[in-house]
Amino acid sequence: MSPTPRLSPADDANPALDIYRQLRGLIVSGQLGTGERLPTVRQTASDLGVAPGTAARAYKMLEGEGLVVSRTAAGTRVAETAGVLPASVIRRIRDLVNEADASESDPDDVVDVLRAIWQSRSIPAPAPAASE
Repeated sequence: MSPTPRLSPADDANPALDIYRQLRGLIVSGQLGTGERLPTVRQTASDLGVAPGTAARAYKMLEGEGLVVSRTAAGTRVAETAGVLPASVIRRIRDLVNEADASESDPDDVVDVLRAIWQSRSIPAPAPAASE
């Protein structure tokens, strides 16, 4: 079993969503591998200073997405079907993080810019006006 994943304190605005995003990132990046056990809901709540119900909501979101499987007495484990990003994408993300860190960029700004660029690529270009 790998060491307990390190999570940042949860965002006060929506701590369950923040915990979900952090754990999801660890899973899809391969840092938490298939079959690995997540900390208990109570342990996650204690580590991050949130209510157990908040951590449980994050785990339910992961389970709803098919990234984890929860079983009584076996705990919550990364699902066999959890999708992992290709190694080339992970490598480029790590390069981006290293470069952003070296330039002392704010991580939230980097994530916001990445999201904005990603979303702008998915917006269809307006159709050219018909010539008359």
